[in-house]
Amino acid sequence: MTAGPAPRLGAWMDALPQAVLLFRPTDTAPRTATVTWVNAAAARLWGVAPERAAGRPLLEVVRRHTLEALAERGGELELEASGRTLRCTAVRPGEDGEGALIVEDVTELRRREAELREATAVLSHEFRTPVAGLKGVLEALEYDMPPELARNFVRQGLQEVERLARLVEDLAVGFRPTRARTLPLADAFARAERLLAPELSARGARLTFGESHLVRADPDKLLQVLLNLIENALRYGPPENPIEVQTARRDSWVEVAVLDHGPPLEDTEALFRAHTRGRHATGQGSGMGLYIVRSIVHGWGGQAWVERRGGHNAFCFTLPGVAGLG
Repeated sequence: MTAGPAPRLGAWMDALPQAVLLFRPTDTAPRTATVTWVNAAAARLWGVAPERAAGRPLLEVVRRHTLEALAERGGELELEASGRTLRCTAVRPGEDGEGALIVEDVTELRRREAELREATAVLSHEFRTPVAGLKGVLEALEYDMPPELARNFVRQGLQEVERLARLVEDLAVGFRPTRARTLPLADAFARAERLLAPELSARGARLTFGESHLVRADPDKLLQVLLNLIENALRYGPPENPIEVQTARRDSWVEVAVLDHGPPLEDTEALFRAHTRGRHATGQGSGMGLYIVRSIVHGWGGQAWVERRGGHNAFCFTLPGVAGLG
């Protein structure tokens, strides 16, 4: 049995972040193998001193039949162990009769990949509204109309282009609000109603807003929250039923609630998780709307939740208020 790699090579392998285990199949039992050497990372991973690992059966050291089978056949696999994701590679014995098992902790890599997928879904959802607004404007401008009406459509289109430009800029800094300013809620309500007018008309729904309050928020992020909540009420509530947006001052905060006539919801907290849709949801959807709502609201220090108010589902959020309406 070999004593492992030469001292200089062994020192180099001890510096590797990957766990490296060398093994040799036994002559008496071809399906078993004996450990000949482990590097420092392998000793930490399997909790065994290098001098105690050498000469022991492979299964006694790695304590997983999956890894024993991998060492026998060679190849790669990923497995979950104690909350970590491990990428395992086995090199079958070569001419010298020695094989290798290499294990790398890729937990952080997989976490970053999941965050990237989530960020992509968020971006897709956030870009959808201004793109839809621009499409509506361009379709309207195909027809002859009074100059003043055409100018109004152009102004609306420019607003959506500005939103798109700001979203592109946000790619460099993440999804937190960065342009908070003081504004009356009525401004955000008016923008939301204008953008949702075609869908409101198509569904025969009426939208009403409560009292305006002066608040401190990123106007585009606030609009995104309102659009997500009102669109949910339109799509998942009964057709031709009114949608009400209520407002109330709560100490130094302002509460906004979007009320629909939909059936009672179960496990409302789960609705705010990424890629989650309600039991009554139909059609296509990413399940990201309420996740985005809560992420934005938490960004300015507020809260987002769902409660039952009488015969309505109330999708609520809070945002910083400013005393008085000036």
